[in-house]
Amino acid sequence: MAPSLETSTQPTAPHILAKSSSYTNSATANKSIFPDGIKTSGQHPPLYDQLRPYSAFPKEIPSPTAWNRDEYKANPERWTHVFSADEIREISDAADKFIASGTPLTGITKEKFELAGFSKFLVPLRKELIDGKGFILFKGLPVQEWGNRKSAVAYMGLGTYLGYFVSQNSRGHVLGHVKDLGEDATQIDKVRIYRTNARQFFHADDADLVGLLCVAKALEGGESDLVSSHSVWNDLQQHNPDVAELLTKPIWYFDRKGETSNGQEEWIKTAVFYLETGDNPRVYSKWDPYYIKSLTRFSSAGLIPPLSEEQLRAAQILEDTCVKLALHMILDIGDIQFLSNNHILHARTEYKDFPPPAPRRHLMRLWLSTPEEEGGWKLPFHDSREKKRGGIQVNDTAPVAPEDAE
Repeated sequence: MAPSLETSTQPTAPHILAKSSSYTNSATANKSIFPDGIKTSGQHPPLYDQLRPYSAFPKEIPSPTAWNRDEYKANPERWTHVFSADEIREISDAADKFIASGTPLTGITKEKFELAGFSKFLVPLRKELIDGKGFILFKGLPVQEWGNRKSAVAYMGLGTYLGYFVSQNSRGHVLGHVKDLGEDATQIDKVRIYRTNARQFFHADDADLVGLLCVAKALEGGESDLVSSHSVWNDLQQHNPDVAELLTKPIWYFDRKGETSNGQEEWIKTAVFYLETGDNPRVYSKWDPYYIKSLTRFSSAGLIPPLSEEQLRAAQILEDTCVKLALHMILDIGDIQFLSNNHILHARTEYKDFPPPAPRRHLMRLWLSTPEEEGGWKLPFHDSREKKRGGIQVNDTAPVAPEDAE
């Protein structure tokens, strides 16, 4: 089934973002550490003078980015693509050729993973992810036949056509692994929830796009939900405009959970909903409830203010609205989900693994950057024009692409 790839037409507004040399990594990245010469920019606070007041936000956002889940629930062919035999053959040949080259996985690029045929599908898909409904589900990658190594190469090779890999944690993982490693999910100030089997509430990751490849399923649970943050915005405008306004204010502190470079603060003060810079801006969302509720160690010490009753209420209403509007999907083995973090929020149900010796639930994860000069959103951050904007970068930690969780 080939999904509909119609995209919205968005204005291109000339503008100049303030730049700071400390945020510009591309020109100074050490190639002995970063093979492609591009360093993940990392987490940064917004440019506060670029933030727009609530009065500048739209009262209603039109489709296709503000989609109705019932429309897509009834028409899975609009967001599902089953790999054909020819597509699998082309991807397999490209993966074999890359492996034979001896190039480390962190050095994979479009030029080193040629897809003369399937790239014609991926180019419009990239625009659909950035500017359109914002998600797709691929089905049928033969991961059990190929094993982790070849599957990872194929997956990252596909990713090169959609964006630039950015580091997902302090270890420099550009190929991440969503897997229960037995860590304590209640220790939210220390533990990243993707390394547990706990429920993940609706959130957006620190990159423009996120991909998930299912390598092994759970016994039960671990199912996926996603929602248009533009539909959520429209609902808030209709039913809770006071919450919408509060979420546009840069009064929200996000925990960095110790994943900081020298001299950086342990938190970021930011908003939840932003406007792009320039004319006719779109509404961008940045949210994760685990990262706002884990800061009590700092608020108790008087370093930052605690969450107010109004903020706690807003966080709950935001989650409830997401649940109400969400599209539910199940990832089977060999499925790949790609979605936008700019206008999609996603969640995961709690899960239980099969007993040993069966493999644990395992998803390979990609975070991808789509910088504004290559068609990405114009964001009020120092690194908006960086090729590898966003992500998590600690000092000069080198990128790594482990084939399994570690």
